[in-house]
Amino acid sequence: MMVDKTIMYVHGFGSAASTNTVKVLQTLLPKARVIAEDIPVVPEEAMAMLREMVERESPDLIIGTSMGGMYTEMLRGVDRILVNPAFQMGDTMSEHGMVGKQVFQNPRKDGVQEFIVTKALVKEYREMTTHCFEDITTDDMKQVWGLFGDADPTVHTFPLFHEHYPQAIYFHGEHRLTEKVIHHYLIPLIRHIDDLQQGRERPVMYIALDAMKDSYNKPKSSLLKAYEFMSQFYDINIVAPSPTNEPEEMTAAIEWVKEYISAPAWNKVVFCNRPQMLLGDYIIALEEYADFMGTSIRLGSDEFKTWEEVIVFFERIGGQ
Repeated sequence: MMVDKTIMYVHGFGSAASTNTVKVLQTLLPKARVIAEDIPVVPEEAMAMLREMVERESPDLIIGTSMGGMYTEMLRGVDRILVNPAFQMGDTMSEHGMVGKQVFQNPRKDGVQEFIVTKALVKEYREMTTHCFEDITTDDMKQVWGLFGDADPTVHTFPLFHEHYPQAIYFHGEHRLTEKVIHHYLIPLIRHIDDLQQGRERPVMYIALDAMKDSYNKPKSSLLKAYEFMSQFYDINIVAPSPTNEPEEMTAAIEWVKEYISAPAWNKVVFCNRPQMLLGDYIIALEEYADFMGTSIRLGSDEFKTWEEVIVFFERIGGQ
């Protein structure tokens, strides 16, 4: 994933290039080049530095968090992921008591440990954010993804982002980009973007929604483990019945997927009453579809009693 590509990370307010996020990305993406620099506190200086950095480094992907997400939106012409972007940075600074002396959360290259936030600086951030979403083109819309923590106590810009970009995705998390969020939500999105850049089409897999649930309407044992493993190799889609008289069932299916699978299943729910007619390589369901053109796997059969047997099978064939 992202082999020989450059990923540029744009950190949040009061942070630095030494943030643990960069180290985690370097660990999880060892064949990629992950770069970051300390961002100036003054917005105009920050934007000038970031634009020069894009020009110099030609990144294949830019990931920005919080304040960095706000800046990243304006770095047009590159695939970008904005994590909890602070598009209302001036208001956020005022509302959360950021005026006065601040301490950098991570060591900076210049050794500076503290900085002062004045009312004039807050005004400069407000001015900078007025340039977000300027002159967005159709191509821009295809190059930007937004990831938003559904329990973020600091920034609430999902509606604002979604007014301008269609690829707005909630994940289970708060404001900070933790290792768990990176592993479970950010990495699958990076994989998707890498596939798009490479023109890579993964084998298509369908999983019936009822094969995912136990008798208590919770995920079956090892389902999440299986889903995460198989998503490394397959384009997974979740198949739910298409109700005719009770449309609220459709909403319930989407909400279940959002609750238990979350961001990796964004835009991946298919409503269909004849799943055997779908085109794909694999289908996993509680019944076997002999007329499915790919491989039909019946969960609960002697060969695939549980999701653990499914994992073993797909480990053995190695993503074929």
